[in-house]
Amino acid sequence: MRTGEPLPPVGDVLAALATGLWQWNTAAGLVTVDAEAARLLGLPAREASLTEAEVRSRLHPVDWNEITGVVRLAVAEGTLAEVRIRIMDEQSRVVRVVRSRSKPSFDPERRAYLLIGTLQEVTEPAPGTAAGRSAVTGDWRRSREAFLLDAGRALAEARSTEEVLRVAAGLSMPGFSPAGLAVFGARGDRLTIIGHHGQSRKDESPFAQMELETDYPAAEVVRTGRAVYLSSPEEYRSRYPLTWPLAERFKRRSWAFLPLTVAGRTLGTWMAAFSYPVAFTPDERSVLTTVARMMAQALSRAGADETRRELTDGLQRSMLPVLGPEIPGVTLAARYVPTGGGLQVGGDWYDMIPLPRGRFALVIGDVQGHDVRAAGLMGQLRIALRAYAAEGHRPDAVLSRASHFLHGLTHSDQDPGDLRFATCLYVEVDPGTGTVETARAGHLDPVVRMVDGTVLVRATAGGLPLGLDPDCDYPTTRLALEPGETLLLCTDGLLETGGHDLESGWQRLRPVLEAHVGGMEELADALIQAVHGPSSHHTTGPLADRREDDVALVLLCRQGAEGEDGCGAGSVPRSPRRRTMLSVAQAEPERIASARQHLRDLLHDWPSEDQTDSAVLLLSETLTNVLVHTDADALVLAEVTGAPGERRIRVEVTDNGDDLPHKRRPGEMASSGRGLMLIELLADEWGVAPRGEGKSIWFDLYESAGGEDGGGDFPVDGSGAEGAAGAA
Repeated sequence: MRTGEPLPPVGDVLAALATGLWQWNTAAGLVTVDAEAARLLGLPAREASLTEAEVRSRLHPVDWNEITGVVRLAVAEGTLAEVRIRIMDEQSRVVRVVRSRSKPSFDPERRAYLLIGTLQEVTEPAPGTAAGRSAVTGDWRRSREAFLLDAGRALAEARSTEEVLRVAAGLSMPGFSPAGLAVFGARGDRLTIIGHHGQSRKDESPFAQMELETDYPAAEVVRTGRAVYLSSPEEYRSRYPLTWPLAERFKRRSWAFLPLTVAGRTLGTWMAAFSYPVAFTPDERSVLTTVARMMAQALSRAGADETRRELTDGLQRSMLPVLGPEIPGVTLAARYVPTGGGLQVGGDWYDMIPLPRGRFALVIGDVQGHDVRAAGLMGQLRIALRAYAAEGHRPDAVLSRASHFLHGLTHSDQDPGDLRFATCLYVEVDPGTGTVETARAGHLDPVVRMVDGTVLVRATAGGLPLGLDPDCDYPTTRLALEPGETLLLCTDGLLETGGHDLESGWQRLRPVLEAHVGGMEELADALIQAVHGPSSHHTTGPLADRREDDVALVLLCRQGAEGEDGCGAGSVPRSPRRRTMLSVAQAEPERIASARQHLRDLLHDWPSEDQTDSAVLLLSETLTNVLVHTDADALVLAEVTGAPGERRIRVEVTDNGDDLPHKRRPGEMASSGRGLMLIELLADEWGVAPRGEGKSIWFDLYESAGGEDGGGDFPVDGSGAEGAAGAA
């Protein structure tokens, strides 16, 4: 070409260099190519206007997705979009690799891109070279895709900021590996350090609490939301001379500062520093940008989870008090285990309420649901119960008022389809006498563990759950705890976890109670571990793994007369006596079945099944006679005394009727009148005793008694009264 001659057309020059021109308008969905670009795409060598589908059919599907990602990245950073593309033939075979370079622009109103660029055929670079690291070969693509998949999975599973940082530090990026990582955040007008790797903790101070207006790459990224790539120390020194001395001492050669952006908001900056020069090609930038986006999402989730956990842990601590201070005469322990997986509080709760004259009340309950509303109702109900108890009301009045309160609270809500109720067990305890008075609202019965390990479910009177009927009555039941005996109160989550129902769940826990040796804290842990496995929680601390239902339990042990602990089998010598009482009202004939089961539980280790059956039959007879032939309620006292092998079971049924029983000779067709005959036939000893206003009938069975009938002569007690109470 002679000097002064005009330059040839651009198209001729590009054609001479085997370089094609193309233009892509995403709004119209059209790609315009010149003859050389068409040839490189495997089409006839002439200018053409193609649809996106026609062009896409000539490209490797992975590369098509790569183009869209690189274009978005180039627009965000204001750089060229460069990508290598595999061209496919009709048999889906790779025929060549081309390099596309373009300058994309974005129209925010039409949400469309316009790209004008070039296509040029390239050869695969030699492995091990700098170009080989950045080239998008098939192996590199596969390793990068596998890396991003693994990184995304690991970051998605991270549940805390510490876990996210640990995952980021362990990432092995294809083609390059950072020597140092740091995550910066922003608080007000200050830059903060969330975490770092590859630097010691003492290196934080120059960068912590740096003003966002500082001429520092991480601060600039937070301000602008645009990435900063520094390929050499010279570039760093030239662009950021004021803060270069802070970075110089780390002896790094390249740096990438990427925005951590979620929903269009920049949360902070991720720094990846390298000990060798990195060119930061579009492919390398694409990998770093993708990791930064995934990290931003993970940090956002982790931050939200940590905030929620902090909130719910604080709510839990405020709603679940400790049981202190210590109360003379009793030992207490309690546990609360939330469901986990989300909100760490629910509707279960327990409480201890001081009362006058050294007494106190234990409350345990369960508001329907495991959500925020259940937790809120639980807090309100707990406060109401405390207020009613502080006013001096008895257990039945406390629950009646609480039910009226909850009914008004839930029925005044704006959502009539979300009515809630609560079960509750209110227990008033006198530590001096061991007297326990209970009122129950649809809750589980309490359990008593005797000193020798015998476990009894104490059937108690009760009413509907709180909030269902504001006018419901809650009758009370009085129990007596002997020194060394333990009272267990729990919610249904302790029994029904793991696919169990109330019956099978109780059978799972009974051996734990019977065999436990140790104090109340150890017993509480043993019960939780029997349901959920080992844990390291404290009294009100949450377990980390997922739970099916909230669990709350309270243990109360009455100490011995001399003040010794005496709680837990094996902590003191086992008592040779086990004793229990329960009442059966005229209006509750169904409690006869509970009394029979109660006696069977008391005789759980009696060697003779025949004698056990006899004792249960005689108890049923005496109770039925009281309810049928008198207008009085019945009180049952059962007691086992003596050393093993020589024990005696005495059952005494007391009522306040005035008529003494007498024997009858029922005919063959008579339907009643055989009660005394059965007692005389099956009991070793029996008798009747006046008790002021009323009387009691008792019978004994001896563990060492011989003979099949076990019967004895008709005795006369100290008062001379004969027969059995109420026998017809």
